[in-house]
Amino acid sequence: MERNRSPRWYWQLHWQILIAMVLAIPFGLLTGAQGAGAVGWLGDLFLRLLKMVVVPLILFSIVAGVAGVGNLKGVGRVGIKTVIYYLATSTAAILVGLLLANLIHPGDPTLQGLAGKPEGMAEAAPSLKDLLYRLVPDNPVEAMVYSDDDPQRSPNFLGMIFFAILFGLCVLALPKGKRERATSMFETLFSIMMKMTSLVIKIAPLGVFALLAKVVGTTGLDAFASLGLYMLTVLCGLLIHLGITLPLICFLVARRNPWRYARALSPALATAFSAASSNAALPLTMESVEKRAGVPNRVSSFVLPLGATVNMDGTALYECVAVLFIAQCYGVELSFVQQLMVVLTALLASVGAAGIPHAGLVMMGIVLGAVGLPLEGIGMILAVDRILDMCRTAVNVFSDSVGAATVARLEGEKVSWPERSEKEEQKS
Repeated sequence: MERNRSPRWYWQLHWQILIAMVLAIPFGLLTGAQGAGAVGWLGDLFLRLLKMVVVPLILFSIVAGVAGVGNLKGVGRVGIKTVIYYLATSTAAILVGLLLANLIHPGDPTLQGLAGKPEGMAEAAPSLKDLLYRLVPDNPVEAMVYSDDDPQRSPNFLGMIFFAILFGLCVLALPKGKRERATSMFETLFSIMMKMTSLVIKIAPLGVFALLAKVVGTTGLDAFASLGLYMLTVLCGLLIHLGITLPLICFLVARRNPWRYARALSPALATAFSAASSNAALPLTMESVEKRAGVPNRVSSFVLPLGATVNMDGTALYECVAVLFIAQCYGVELSFVQQLMVVLTALLASVGAAGIPHAGLVMMGIVLGAVGLPLEGIGMILAVDRILDMCRTAVNVFSDSVGAATVARLEGEKVSWPERSEKEEQKS
């Protein structure tokens, strides 16, 4: 019988991206601006593909996620507590990222050579009334449209997310038969968009090569000093959330030993880190939470699958830092209201992000569009996204798992460490 062999290392996406980065640097240095112009169109084409999938991916993922809860009456106490936990931890992560991005200020205007500051970009901060108007679009179809005639016009992602959430809630309000058919349809459409997004991501090495070669060819190696500072800012934020915020919740609310709980989750965390996908890690997450950490299935079977879809603490933090970094590279100082908009849209974008590799990168357009920054700014951070993607996915999975223990405790469930887990931990 033939054994299933794991793919060779050079077929794995993160290694391909790393090779593309290594090749792009000498290419950009040797060919300069001429070489940057020769390959730059490939990077632009990759960005157009991202634009192609981002709108339907957001729409179908949010509608399917909300409709998949079950029904309006069945959400119950567990659902409400779960949603409150997810909103609280994601908001805490975003605020940590916002604070670090303002303190460290990692952005360097030399990186804007990838895409110059767009003409006519709004300098004035939008008012609260403008923000509410964007939240409720008068034409939801128009809110999803890019314009070739006006390259600076991007979809109203904030209004699109609001419409998708409202649409999903209305699906929940339908009679059972119609609700199940509608939910099944949107889950199928979401699966199709996940497949399409995965296909687009497969050509990321080519896009990384072209975009990175363009950066090096036009700005030299000085650009990487800012990328290093940007990575440090994101990693510090993730470390604070992973090492302080979530353990405090685990200890004070869930009444669990954070270190021991993290050790029980080690198989899931390792899978999440290597696969950069909370969906791929979900089976191991559920097994670890239930069998190694002793959380009841009644809670974990609801909290964890929902968390793999809507709870993306690490992604929310990363998107907040990335948007402020891109704004700083363009020389744009975001006002308090604009930064408040970043917090809100990063929270909503993290809810809409699929649990697959690089999904946070695709959803970045939401937050960029909310403050008038061009999607091309993604090219500044694309080269280092895979490393950060692996780290933020591990944070996402640990947050989901702490959420399961927290909700179980708040529901009065008796939670104890399984004996098998204790013996396994002593051996490890």
